Amino acid sequence: MTIIAARFTIRTFSIRRNEKISCHVSVSGEKATQILDKGLAVKEYELKKDNFSNSGAFSHYKVSSLSLTYLPGNFGFGIQEHIDLGIKYDPNTGIYGMDFYVVLGRKGFRVARRKSRWAHVGPKHKITKEDALQWYLQTFNKSYARLV
Repeated sequence: MTIIAARFTIRTFSIRRNEKISCHVSVSGEKATQILDKGLAVKEYELKKDNFSNSGAFSHYKVSSLSLTYLPGNFGFGIQEHIDLGIKYDPNTGIYGMDFYVVLGRKGFRVARRKSRWAHVGPKHKITKEDALQWYLQTFNKSYARLV
């Protein structure tokens, strides 16, 4: 888990510099599928085609002289209130939103991220927007999983 602090003060939002305002959490495996399923249930399994990235995202791994690795075929969505996930409301915490971002990868992507003997991932091995759309429709093949 990575905790993110504010870079500067924003008086209108009552945010002070270096105040903890968010966190990033990476989850994989069965737990990730469960959390993603709950998040998609809030959105009623409806995603826009614009939610799927065609240009890709960058991972934060450091690879020898390269600072970023190209990973296309990702998608993300957000929810307004965390209590929609079934989390009990706490007056001390309040209500906060959440962003879900799914990074899809095939076996063999590690060759571009490892420190020694790294190599490029070929264009046929990269995941495209169409591959991500197909994975979403196959994985969540419920009658109401659709793209708007």
